[in-house]
Amino acid sequence: MALAEETKRITAQFEYTDEDVNKGVHEFLRQMSEGLERDGTSLSQIPTYVTGVPNGTEKGLYLAVDLGGTNFRVCSINLNGDTTFNLTYSKVAIPKELMVAKQASELFGFLAKQIELFLRTHHEDHFEAHVRRRQTVSTPEGYRDENIFRLGFTFSFPVQQFGINKGTLMRWTKGFDIPDAIGKDVCALLQQEIDRLHLPVKVAALVNDTVGTLMARSYTSPGKTSTLLGAIFGTGTNGAYVEKITNIKKPIEGEYNKTTGLMVINTEWGSFDNQLNILPNTSYDIELDKKSVNPGIQMFEKRVSGMFLGEIVRLVIVDMLKNTDIALFRDENSSHNDWKSTTTIAPESGVFKQWGLDSSIMSIAAADNTPDFSPLRQELEKQLHIYAASLEDAQTFKSVAYAVGRRAARLSAVALGAIVLQSGKLKESDDEPIDIGVDGSLVEHYPFFRDMIYEALAAIEGIGQEGAKRIRIGIAKDGSGVGAALIALVAANMEKKGVVDYLNHMRHDFAQKIANAIPEVGESEETIV
Repeated sequence: MALAEETKRITAQFEYTDEDVNKGVHEFLRQMSEGLERDGTSLSQIPTYVTGVPNGTEKGLYLAVDLGGTNFRVCSINLNGDTTFNLTYSKVAIPKELMVAKQASELFGFLAKQIELFLRTHHEDHFEAHVRRRQTVSTPEGYRDENIFRLGFTFSFPVQQFGINKGTLMRWTKGFDIPDAIGKDVCALLQQEIDRLHLPVKVAALVNDTVGTLMARSYTSPGKTSTLLGAIFGTGTNGAYVEKITNIKKPIEGEYNKTTGLMVINTEWGSFDNQLNILPNTSYDIELDKKSVNPGIQMFEKRVSGMFLGEIVRLVIVDMLKNTDIALFRDENSSHNDWKSTTTIAPESGVFKQWGLDSSIMSIAAADNTPDFSPLRQELEKQLHIYAASLEDAQTFKSVAYAVGRRAARLSAVALGAIVLQSGKLKESDDEPIDIGVDGSLVEHYPFFRDMIYEALAAIEGIGQEGAKRIRIGIAKDGSGVGAALIALVAANMEKKGVVDYLNHMRHDFAQKIANAIPEVGESEETIV
């Protein structure tokens, strides 16, 4: 009984009430507005220069590449125009010596070579078939045909973006260290190496994988409604949404298409409320943050993402193991264990190591509703080397994991709900769904995570039960592939629009010049120059 009471006391610390959710939404909206007004805020609210989302009718063959860590992926995506697509891809490991190369050209040359190998393997016949339209005044249409593939470049390192296909590298992470590339435009670095190989490829868009998730969902989602928000709830968490340009008060450097009146914003919400105005902060959160590689930042992510949830559970379990008044994972003798044995934790158990408890075991705990928790107990043995855990031990572990997971889901609802309210879409009509695309292990594999999000959304003032029913949360896969290709498509359309605007402007100027040069009655003729 002592163990059950202590479990109840500890899990109560992770309760995130309806009142807490509403306070969180108000603060999220405030920090969103702050991020749209100026830089250097908790929510970065980064303009992406993507000014439209697809509707599923788009067609064409596009390329996408993804440098997200130690692997490099090259994809071709054929959009069929009916919300479906065909994807072909290859993946190769980055040689370790290139991750610390002296010159940026060594790494980017390798990437360009992989693009060439992919095209020669999968698209030799399309080299002459794919078309770029280049700005020119030599044809009545204002462009001429040139063979080229448009490419979306997913580059998962910190960049300062200043155009849809322009962004300078701020710093390397994930084991890369090539100082020569710092401060340089990564799209230009890749394009230079592509041009050196004379490949028919243009780097059309620099892609954030969360923005890609939004685009992929908008293309594949059912019905006519475009997607409002793309979100990732996996190892990390982030969201990108469609914002009215008039709400973006801070300057947006560089060129972009203003005609839609919209722009996709990358929130970088992992750092929401770093100052802890409203985020819950148990002793376990404090300890996790203190021992992390980046104390004091990414405070929202540290309470929501899969990378950290297992560690929070581990810290709780360690704390309970230290408590001599309760018997967690230890038995006085075999009569106290329903498996007629005594529980043993191996010295090498992940319970005793930082990051040693993988969040995946939380999904197993959540899914196990068997009378004796046999699947969970087997997993405790397999993953954590906890042998012959008792029924009460398993119940405690399940309760702790549930409390941490439920808090994460309700915090996730704070971000989603705030953006739904910011969009004003609930007031625009009574029946159109508000579409949200999500990706990541938590929403895919953690049982009832989405249900717990919906439960919290229904408690938000301004959304309620009826509003929550209109919010449609659907899985969006492969933001760095399909999403990147779709952003390349948007970039191509922007380019074409820019060409047409340029030519119309030239024609208007020329017509004006002609009109001004025609002499009025009584005036002498002058030569047109």
